[in-house]
Amino acid sequence: MSSSITAKASPLDVVIMAAGKGTRMKSDLPKVLHRLGGRALLAHVLDCAAQLSARQAVVITGHGASQVEAVLSSRGGALPLHCVRQEPQLGTGHAVQQALPQLLDDGVTLILSGDVPLTQADTLQALLALCGGRQLALLTLSLPDPTGYGRIVRSDNSQGDVLAIVEHKDASDAQRHITEIYSGIMAVPTRLLRPWLARLDNHNAQQEYYLTDIVKFAIADGLSVAAHQITDAAQVAGVNSPVQLAELERVYQLRQARALMEQGVRLADPARLDVRGSLRCGRDVEIDIGCIFEGDVQLGDGVRIGAHCVVANARLAAGAVIHPFTHIDGEKLGVEVGEGALVGPFARLRPGAQLGAEVHIGNFVEVKNSTLAKGAKANHLAYLGDATVGEAVNYGAGSITANYDGANKHRTVIEAHVHVGSNCVLVAPITLGAGGTIGGGSTITKDTPPGALSVARGKQLSIANWQRPAKKPKG
Repeated sequence: MSSSITAKASPLDVVIMAAGKGTRMKSDLPKVLHRLGGRALLAHVLDCAAQLSARQAVVITGHGASQVEAVLSSRGGALPLHCVRQEPQLGTGHAVQQALPQLLDDGVTLILSGDVPLTQADTLQALLALCGGRQLALLTLSLPDPTGYGRIVRSDNSQGDVLAIVEHKDASDAQRHITEIYSGIMAVPTRLLRPWLARLDNHNAQQEYYLTDIVKFAIADGLSVAAHQITDAAQVAGVNSPVQLAELERVYQLRQARALMEQGVRLADPARLDVRGSLRCGRDVEIDIGCIFEGDVQLGDGVRIGAHCVVANARLAAGAVIHPFTHIDGEKLGVEVGEGALVGPFARLRPGAQLGAEVHIGNFVEVKNSTLAKGAKANHLAYLGDATVGEAVNYGAGSITANYDGANKHRTVIEAHVHVGSNCVLVAPITLGAGGTIGGGSTITKDTPPGALSVARGKQLSIANWQRPAKKPKG
C-alpha cells in the first residue's frame, strides 16, 4: 500500500531516446519518424507517455534532429515536450546524461525508446509500481533467441535478484545462454539516477557509455534492482529495418482488428484491414477485405463498407453503404455521408462533400466541396464541384459543373427536383430553378427558371451521301 502511494506521489518524467541513425532502414528519414499505423513511431511512444499522466517528456534527438524536432514542435496535446540533443552519439548512458538538466530529483524517470512503438500503458504502470519511487526497476522478457540483447544476470538465491545487465558483445559464452533480456525500458528515482550516470565509463567492447551499467552501481550501493518480466514480445520490439517495421505493422493491425471485433464489428478478414488513425464504429458494422481507414473516421450503426475502399476523415451515418473500390478523403474539411446513402463502386468523395440521407453516388462519380440534399442522385460518370444540390435531383451521366474559370472557383446551385440530362456542362456561377429540366448535351451558362425545359446545344445537321476522306495509295 505504501509503495503504491509513493509511486503515485512521485512526479513522472519520461525520457525518450530518439537520437539513433537507423542505418539499416536505408532511408534519409530519421528512424523514429517512419510510420506504423499511419503515425510516426515516436508518436506512438509519446501517446503512451501521455496516458501515464507524465509531468513532461524529454526527447533526446541526434541524427536528423532538426526533422524530428520540427515534427515535435507541430504536435499538440497536453504533454509538455522538451528536446535535448546528443551530439555525437556515444551510447545510451551518454544520451540520458543530456536529459539530466531537464529532470528534477523529486520525480521518477521512465526511460523509453522512440523506435519501440507498441508498449502498452498498463505494462508501464506495473513497472512504475514496482519502482515505487525507491528502487531501479527493469522491464524484461525471455526470448527463444536473445542474440543482440543485453542479458539479465540474476543471483542464485531464491529471489533471483538482478545483479547486472551484460550487453551481448561483452557477454561470456555462459551469459549468452541466458534467455532473459533487458527490453531497454526502465524506471528509476531521479535522485538515484543522477549520481549513477556520473560514474559511467566507456571501458567496453563498443567504447560507449552504457546506461545498463547503472545496475551494477545500484548493487554496489546496496540497493535492490527489481525486474518486471512480461511475455508479450511485441510490446518491447524495436524497429531497425523495413522488415521489422512491416512485421510490427501487421501485429499492430491485427490488434486493431481484434479490438473492433470485440466491439461487435464484423470483419471479413482481420488480416486484411489497415487502420491508420482513429476508427469508431456503431453496432452491426460490416467491413469487407482490403479496406484502409485513415485520420478520424466514424461509422454509424449498420454501415457496410465494401472491399478495397479507402476512407479518411469522414463520418458515415447509420445504414450508409459504401460499395467496393470507393475512395473517400475528407482531409481537413471532412466528408459527411447521410443515413441510408449509397456510394460507389469506384466513386470518389473529396473534401467538403456532404451527402444527405438516401443520396446515391454511383460509379466513377466525383464530388468535391458540394452538398447533396435528401434523395439526390448522380449515378454515373459525373463531376460535382462547389455545388449545392437540392432534394431529389437527378444528375445525368457525363455531366459536370465547370466551377473554375482559371483564377477563381464559382458555385453551382441546383434546386430541388431538377433533372439534368446526360453530358451537360453547367458553367458556374449558375442557378438551376426548382423542378426544371436540362436537356442532354447542353452547355448552360445562364440561370434557368423553375419548371422550365432548358436546352443549349448546336442544331443537328445531316449531309446526305457524304464521303469520308480516303487514304492515298502508297507509292
